[in-house]
Amino acid sequence: MTELVSAIAKSLVEHPEAVEVSSEEINGTTTIQLKVADDDMGKVIGKQGRIAKAIRTVVKAAATKAGAKVVVEIVQ
Repeated sequence: MTELVSAIAKSLVEHPEAVEVSSEEINGTTTIQLKVADDDMGKVIGKQGRIAKAIRTVVKAAATKAGAKVVVEIVQ
């Protein structure tokens, strides 16, 4: 799932080398943290959070198909 989030984020931002994706599993839920450059934050979140919601929806669909529970967090 981290590769999926990384690929989506790198295609959206101007500085793909600054994209960092990490994951942590707690109680059967995998939390994926996405960190991008400060000036790319708006491109990943989108107007009214629409792009962030779309990223979360795609990852959730892929995780459900794989039988896992995944949460995506966008951090600074």
